[in-house]
Parts: sequence; structure tokens; C-alpha cells
Amino acid sequence: MSVTPRLPAGPRRPGAPGPAPPAGLGDAEVARLRARYGPNSLPRERARPWWVRLGAELAHFFALMLWAAAALAFIAGMPQLGWAIAAVVVINGLFAFVQEARAERASAKLRELLPSNVQVRRGGRTTVVGAVELVPGDIVLLAAGDRVPADLEILSASALSLDESMLTGESVPVVRERGGAATGGTFVATGDAVGRVAATGVSTRLAEIARLTTRAEPPPSPLDLELKRVVKVIAMVSVTVGAVFFVVSFLIGNPLAGAFLFAIGVTVALVPEGLLPTVTLSLAMGAQRMSGRHALVRNLQAVETLGSTTFICTDKTGTLTQNRMSAVRVWTPAGSVTLEGRGYAPEAAVSGPPAAISAAARLAAGARAASQGDIEEHAGEWRAVGDPMEGALTALDRRLGGTAEAPAPLAGFAFDEERKRQSAVLPAGAGGAAELWVKGAPETLLGLCVVDGPPGMGSDGGDEAAGLEGARRMLADLASRGLRVLAVASRELTAAEADAAIRGEADAVVLERELVLRGLIGLHDPPRPAVAGAIRQAREAGIRVAMVTGDHPATAAAIAREIGLIGRGTGTEAVLEGAVLPEDLQVLGALLDRDSVVISRVTPEQKLRVAHALQARGHCVAMTGDGVNDGPALEAADIGVAMGRSGTDVARNAADLVLLDDDFATIIVAVEQGRATYTNIRRFLTYHLTDNVAELTPFVLWALSAGHFPLALGVLQILCLDIGTDLLPALALGGERPSEGVLRRPPERRHLMDGSLLFRVFAVLGPAEVVFEMSAFVAVLWLGGWRPGETLPGAGVVAAASGAAFTAVVLGQLANAYACRSASRPAWRLPWGSNRMLLGAIGAELGLLAVFLVVPPVAALLGQAPPPLEGFAVALLAIPGVLAGDALHKAFRHRVGAGRTHPVLPHH
Repeated sequence: MSVTPRLPAGPRRPGAPGPAPPAGLGDAEVARLRARYGPNSLPRERARPWWVRLGAELAHFFALMLWAAAALAFIAGMPQLGWAIAAVVVINGLFAFVQEARAERASAKLRELLPSNVQVRRGGRTTVVGAVELVPGDIVLLAAGDRVPADLEILSASALSLDESMLTGESVPVVRERGGAATGGTFVATGDAVGRVAATGVSTRLAEIARLTTRAEPPPSPLDLELKRVVKVIAMVSVTVGAVFFVVSFLIGNPLAGAFLFAIGVTVALVPEGLLPTVTLSLAMGAQRMSGRHALVRNLQAVETLGSTTFICTDKTGTLTQNRMSAVRVWTPAGSVTLEGRGYAPEAAVSGPPAAISAAARLAAGARAASQGDIEEHAGEWRAVGDPMEGALTALDRRLGGTAEAPAPLAGFAFDEERKRQSAVLPAGAGGAAELWVKGAPETLLGLCVVDGPPGMGSDGGDEAAGLEGARRMLADLASRGLRVLAVASRELTAAEADAAIRGEADAVVLERELVLRGLIGLHDPPRPAVAGAIRQAREAGIRVAMVTGDHPATAAAIAREIGLIGRGTGTEAVLEGAVLPEDLQVLGALLDRDSVVISRVTPEQKLRVAHALQARGHCVAMTGDGVNDGPALEAADIGVAMGRSGTDVARNAADLVLLDDDFATIIVAVEQGRATYTNIRRFLTYHLTDNVAELTPFVLWALSAGHFPLALGVLQILCLDIGTDLLPALALGGERPSEGVLRRPPERRHLMDGSLLFRVFAVLGPAEVVFEMSAFVAVLWLGGWRPGETLPGAGVVAAASGAAFTAVVLGQLANAYACRSASRPAWRLPWGSNRMLLGAIGAELGLLAVFLVVPPVAALLGQAPPPLEGFAVALLAIPGVLAGDALHKAFRHRVGAGRTHPVLPHH
């Protein structure tokens, strides 16, 4: 949809004052009505205070689990651990709060659509008051360019047309006459009017849209649902394991209090403290990459939700097309003319028979007169002023020899939905009173033409037959080429008819009869260059696409065919109008749940129902829009996508994603990054859980040995692994770029923690790390003289053995990071330099390892010491050991075909 700028007023009858407006309300009546109805302003949504929004980031389900872990750490007498976990939650909450902060809500921008001042009649006098002071019954005076301040009943009008595109999506101004209505927030495109206020403030149509936007609650994102599932599983496992260790510790003879504190330590150790910041930062990196490709993310979780998208409902004008119309073909009874020009530039290559070019020039001048658009040059580029189609008619006239300043018509009749045409009265040549020129939809205009052509205009002998039959054949041909077609006709007016038209007393329907067909104009709004390819990519990616627009069904269908959205072997196509959509959501969903769908003439409520119907069938819906009317649907969709250039502030504030270039192809780019982000979350979830296996094993061995086998790792060492050495490599895995072919398969809506991930963690990567972790620990103890069943050697030997185990886990995680980069290829077959963040993270991980081992105060706090050379050598073997185990697993999966595509799962 495009918002038509305010156009200059149409021609007025000189010296005609028009009817005097009513005297208007008196001061006492205004005061009484204002007390009854309140100010003329939209309902204000009470914004949540910043501290409430920040509190929400610190109190979601995952954060609550970490708060509980911190509290347990304090209870267990480990304040360092408690403070460290609390710091993780606070820092992550602050980061998410900053990333997802929004400027103002959509309802605040809706209030700005009302003008600040308005001209009214009160007490017999014309005055200017603030729009907020209007009351029902006020008499309002409107002129071209004004914004309608409230819902009005039109008392009188002169050549009045309203730009309602922000509410209806229809780019053509709509004629309004006496007795009609004007909706608050719309523009006066042409003419002027006197209106009586029918509704103000909360009772207006604009207020109803504001309420729809506020009520449209976005559904939980797939990532929300998955993270809650992961947290529940982790919490359940942690508590269960903690309870088991409490029982075991008590049975082997530990006091009740000691067993309880030990169980708390085990429970806290199993919580992956680094997972929450890793998820948040991974989403932020995905958002940053999207912004570099013209997609601005306003809600971090939208990054992953985009990757889950299964249905895109896209607008047409400006999103799929360039919103830059050009007349490329003109048919006249004298023959056809072809034009090849650039945009709205007034120069073009014109080809055709001389008689046809002459007839086309006359046709173009008449069509331009019956329009109000123009063209202008800006920074070396020509652009339309006003409606793009009418700008194209001005460019056509200029290309066929017209002047820069067109002659002003004597009178005119604006376009309306019932007539579907627009006309102008022009001075006639020698001997004539005036001519009426009409342009409009061929289906309505051809039926008003009673003769084939004017005298002397006959056929040029070309391959087009002159007359109405030739016009109908040409209409079908132009429509089949995806062109928007206008018909142009004219007739001479009698002196009486011309005078009545100039005085404003003529009826358009009476004058627009017995017309002479002058020809047809084929207009092309070129699709964006990348759209057709993006539609193909969407299909390859298992994403269905529907066009949802306020435009005419024929225009929408023609563009849809040109870009390959419908037709061209896409299957059974459906071209629907909003008015015929079923009310029942299940029936509507079944009707729309297919590829190749065009829905035209859509209202805000219908667009909202489309989103809900598709969601009810399990689809993750991305909905595009740019107008005020799109706000509710953008809020309700899983992903609201607004236009950055042509969109309104209302749409942008209601959306999760803003296309900075207004290009549909950018959505597909964002989907690709969204899928990569979901895959990356699985990568570092695998990475974190593998570490947890290595952290839990020492406690299991201690419990199974009834306390006779020493603990290889302590709780503080585990904390250092989770939010120290592991954090940066996990973040680097979150920055992996999309893999090849990510858009050549359906969305992978498998669970984050599915069977394949858990098998890889608990049967492959985790055990591989554990083997070298415990081997290094036992090797150092053995070298220190310890044998199973004997008393432990001195504290120094135990600390060195614990340092060896810690080193083995860190080095094993180093190898694990590279193993997690791919679920199918071994690490040595991946380009090592393609993820530079990982190279830096590995360096930082080794540096932290050195600090934790060598710096005496830190090592003493953790209860470890640098291992001897032999212990370090065993720990070093964890790198090839983990990589080899991972490679064998991948080879086995490839051989048995276990890497097949996962089915698409609904997220509702």
C-alpha cells in the first residue's frame, strides 16, 4: 500500500461563493458537550514504567531458575557462587532490556494523525480552535491538504475527494459528496467541504483501530516455548539428581545437614548458568547481521521466529513492486504505440504508425487533464508527485509532445468507487463549446462508448482492428501481460452542458454517455528485481506466500502472475476478495492454507482474521504492512514486518521487523539468518550440555564409591567452566553464518533438546570428555602415590589432580566447540578461518585456563593447582579424543541415513 500525498485542489468556479455554512454551536453548548464527551483525542495506553519492563527481563522462567540456584548457593554457604549467578541474571536482563527497548507504542503514533488546529464555525463566526477541543455537532471547514480532525457528516462539498489509503489500503482518492462521511485521520485530497462532527475521541473509527492494535496480543514465539521446555527439563533433572545425591550422601554416613548442603551444590552445578546470556547475545548478533542487510529487528526473539516462518502474508505496492508506474503501451483505433522510457522521465523512445502516435498524443493529453498527479525532477531523478499512476499519465503526455504545464480544465468529476472513472471538461477547438475527457476502468467505460471512433480516425491497416471489438481484444492482450489498463474516451459537450458543468450543476453520470473511445493505456508497475527469485526461494524453503492487499483484485492478480506468485505451474490458484472471506476461522484457514493465494480489498479486521486463521492451522505467520490499518495484524502475527521507507510510524511501532529498503526479498534474507540463529542455539546448547556431563560425572563416581573416590571437580570450578571458559566459545558458535542449503529445505521445527541432540551429548561428546577428564585426574593421583582403597595423598597432590581434570575439560570443550560447528561434517572438513570469532574465543579460553591454574589466589580459591607434565599430557589428549569420537558418530549417522530432514512441527 502507498500513502498518496495531498494533492492540489481541483478547479473552482470563479466568483461562486458556495452555500454558507451553518452558524454552529454556541459557547454554552460547546462546554456542555465537552463535559459529556471529553476531549477529541485517542485513548492513551498507560505505558509500563521502565522498572516494570526491566523487572520482566529479570523474572522470566529461566531467570527465576537461576535466582533459585543463587539462593540455594547462599544457603549452602557458597556466597561467591550465589553472587556470581545473580550477576549473570542481572547483566543479561540489562542487556535484553536495552536491546528490546521501544520508543513509543503504536497508539501514541496514532494520536499524531489528528491535526493540532482546525477551522470551525461557532456562534455564527469562523474561528480556529485546537482539534482536541472539537465536540459532536461542531461545524468544521475543510480545504485541500487538511487532515480530517474527527468523524464528520458532510453537509456540503465541492470537488471533494479524500485520501483514505492509510485506513483502506486503496491508493486512489475517494469522492465524497453531501450526505457522505469523512473519517478522522484521512486527508482532503481535492476540493473543500463543510462537515458536522459526528464522533470525537474514543468514539471515532481511528480509535477503534487503536483498540484493535492494543487488543491484538502477539502469540508466544517458538523460541519462548522451546526455552521454557528446556528450562523445565534442566530444572527437573537438576532437582532429581540433587535429591538422589542427598540420599546417597546421607546413606554413606554424612550428617543430614552436610548431605543437604552437598545436594544443593550438585543441583546448582547442573544449572547451565551461561546458557541464558549465550541465547540473548546470539539473538543480538543475528539482529546485527540482519540490520546490515536492510532488516531492522525491534524484538530480539523475532530473529529466531523468522527462521520458523511457514507462511508470509505480503503487501503488494512498494513491497513486491517498485511503486513506480510507467505507460508502456497505448492502443488507439488508429494503431498501437510502444514507449520505452526510464521511470517518470519525460523522454522516451516512441514507436508506432504516425497516425497512431498522433491519436495517442491527443489521448494522453485528455487522460492527463482528467488526473491530478504530476512529475518533478529531484537530484537528477524524475519522480511522481501524487498518485504514481497519475504521475505516469503526466509522463506519457510529456513523452508524446505535451507541455510541462498542462492547460487547466474548466471543470471536473473526481474518481469514485461506483463510477470507477474520472473526467475533465476541456476547452474545445474551433467551433466547439467544450470536450469531456474520461479515463477509467475499461469494464465500466467501454460500455458507455457508442461509436467506434471519430471521423477520419479509422484503421491504419495494421494488425489491430479498429473499434470496440479491437479494444476488447487488446484489453485481454494487455491484461495477459500483467499491465494495469485504463480506457480513455471523450465527447463534445453542448453549450448548455458545458455551462452546467462549469457552474457545478451537472451530473457526471449524465454527461459521461455516448462517448467516443480514444484508446487504452497499458501501465506497468515493475516488480522489484529480486522478488521473483525470492518467491522461488520461499517455496524451496517450504514457506507459503500469499498477497494480502487493499488493491483491486485484477491489479493484484496481474502482479502476482508476473512475479510467479500465481500461475506458471504453481498449482491451484485462488484470487479472493476480503468481503467474501468466511467468518469461521477454521473454514478460512482451510481456504487460505495453500500456495498461490491473492486476497484483495482487505480491511483491517479481515487482515487480522487472516493472521488468526493461519495461526490456528499451526502456521508461524509473517505479516507485512505499512499503513495505520495494518497495526492490529502486525501485532497479532508471529512476525510483524513493516516498511521502513513508505511505512507509517504506527506500522513500524507495531512490527517486530522493519524493512529498511521496503523489499520483499529482504524478508527471505532475514528468514535465512533466523534459521541460522536457531541452528546456532542448538549448537551452543549441545556445547553447554556436553560440559554438564563432564561436570556431573565426578559426583556420580563419588556417590557410587560411597565417598571413597575423591571428587575431581568442586562447585566453584564448575561455575568457572560455565560462565568463564565456556562462555566465549559458546557465543562464537552463536555467530556461525548460515550454512549452504539452509533455504532449500522446510523449516526445522524440531525441539531444541530432541533425541539426536541428547544422544550426541550423553553418548558421544560427553563420555569422550569424561574419559580424558578422569584419566588425567587419576594419572596425577597415581603419580602422587595414591592407589584405590588407600588414603588420599597430601592436599597438594589432590589440587594438582583436580587441576588436571579441569584442564582436560577445558581442552575437551575447545575440541567440542569445533565439533559443534556442524551436525554432519567432521571438524577438519570445515573451513577453520570462516568463524574468526571462534578463533579469538579459543585464545581467550586458553588464557583463562592459565589464569585459573597459575595465578595463586585464584587457583587456591578454586581448590586446584597446575598439574605435572604427565597430567597435562593426558589432558591434552582430550582434543583429538573428542574430535575422533565426534567424527565416528557423524560417519555412522551418515551411513545409516540418520541425518534425514526432520518433519515440520506446529508451534501452537
